[in-house]
Amino acid sequence: MSAMSTDDRVLYLLGSAAPPVLDLVPVIERAQADGWDVCLGLTPTAADWLTDSMSDLEQLTGHPIRHRHRRPGESDPWPPATVALLAPATFNTMNSWALGLTSSWPVAFAAEAIGKGIPLVTMPCVNQALCAHPQFESTIATLRGAGVTVLLGPGSFEPNPPGQGQPAAYPWLVALNAVREAVGE
Repeated sequence: MSAMSTDDRVLYLLGSAAPPVLDLVPVIERAQADGWDVCLGLTPTAADWLTDSMSDLEQLTGHPIRHRHRRPGESDPWPPATVALLAPATFNTMNSWALGLTSSWPVAFAAEAIGKGIPLVTMPCVNQALCAHPQFESTIATLRGAGVTVLLGPGSFEPNPPGQGQPAAYPWLVALNAVREAVGE
């Protein structure tokens, strides 16, 4: 496989409202240092959480942050994705994606990306109690069956008991390594 130029390496970083989304700057900077052109998309709640940081994040990425569906006739402000990372991915985001419920833009993009063959990596951010819900096991199986790399378990994201989350320990480097692997690097 030939090496991609940095002009061709576009990472869609799509985040939902879980505490690790509050500290995206070092993640974006690391991805950029790895040669990715990063485009940031957020669920509406995550965008609300980051309201005070939006202009700084847009300046850092050089792209507008997407957090809503485009209006009819509105052009796409981003270059085409090479790969997408949906992280942190909440219980709601994961289940919505697997069920094809596309009310938020990041979930709609990820659902469509399966059919377009865009490499997808996701890393949940859920607690052990939510993982025990019967739908979640089916969700993980559905997404993996569709070719999505789901980073859940030993060596990636390991859920904590409810109320004992450790946002600073969220394994972003594992996710960024998986993104490189997803495109054959």
